[in-house]
Amino acid sequence: MRYRITKSFQINQEGKDPYLRILTYILFGSLILYLGRGVFIPLSFAALISFILYPICSWLERKKIGRLTSIFMGLLLLSGLASLIVLLMAKQISLFQKEWPVIQMKMQELITGLTHSFVNYYSISKEQQEQWVAEIAGRAINIIVEGAPTALSASIYMAVLLIIVPIFSALILYYRNQLNEFIYYLFPQERKEDLRNLLSLTIDAYYNFIKGMAIVYLIVGALNSIGLLIIGVPHAVFFGFIASVLTFIPYLGIMVGSLLPITMAWITFNSIWYPLGVILVFTIVQYLEANLIFPIAVSNRLNINTLATLIAIIVGGIIWGVSGMILFVPFIGIVKLIADRHPKMKMWSLLLGS
Repeated sequence: MRYRITKSFQINQEGKDPYLRILTYILFGSLILYLGRGVFIPLSFAALISFILYPICSWLERKKIGRLTSIFMGLLLLSGLASLIVLLMAKQISLFQKEWPVIQMKMQELITGLTHSFVNYYSISKEQQEQWVAEIAGRAINIIVEGAPTALSASIYMAVLLIIVPIFSALILYYRNQLNEFIYYLFPQERKEDLRNLLSLTIDAYYNFIKGMAIVYLIVGALNSIGLLIIGVPHAVFFGFIASVLTFIPYLGIMVGSLLPITMAWITFNSIWYPLGVILVFTIVQYLEANLIFPIAVSNRLNINTLATLIAIIVGGIIWGVSGMILFVPFIGIVKLIADRHPKMKMWSLLLGS
């Protein structure tokens, strides 16, 4: 009797063991990623950039150009694209500054009109309104002061990333043969060919991710332009695609990209409803981009389903913030590639597949 109970207990434990092990791996893996995000985030961005630049560097090396020179030229090309985005933002801000006197005048007219409306319709005196404005301004200043250290810390971290990520990318590309050999030594000899295929497919997955992002920007730019054309904002196509490209920079990009069309709508039509219409257009398009366009365009390119993409975005945001929302999507694509080629991971391949 004792033997049967013991044997039954062992069978139950063995049955539960794989699921407990998977859960343990997920929990400990998430904890390690969260605690080590200061190292893993720049390394992940560097890996992403190095995978993108690898075909370019490899092509240049086949043309008898040295490895260091090829890497430098690839990074220079990428820096040029990044500089173009920065120039677009600077142009937006410069144009906005030129219109600032007109905006100030219109804001003063709006405030004066609201003040008279409150006095006439709600019997709220100007003194009481000024007191409310002063209290709101004081609270706003306190919020800004309290958030200044966090904003400063984030700015310093971004500046450090801009320096470290290209260095990591260059080193990964330069030592790629050693890194490949290291990965090969981690696995049995008979799996080396599978690993080579997997690395090749991983690079293709990152390329597909970038292609999917390009499709997202084109669709978002087109929707922005159509919305602004319907409202009647001048230079709608230009503003629409500028805002689309700037969405690459989370939160700040869409804010900067929307400033000029909002300003142009206000100046052109001399009504508050048109700027509100521009805000509504950008809000709807951003909602569609985050919940529909991005998951479908990118997940189809990576051969993963929309549900898995959304979960990757949410989990990435929880663990790594905005960086995780970008990086975890191609990570899931790589997990799918591994699962497709591992018999024991067939369940995950079915779960993630499109």
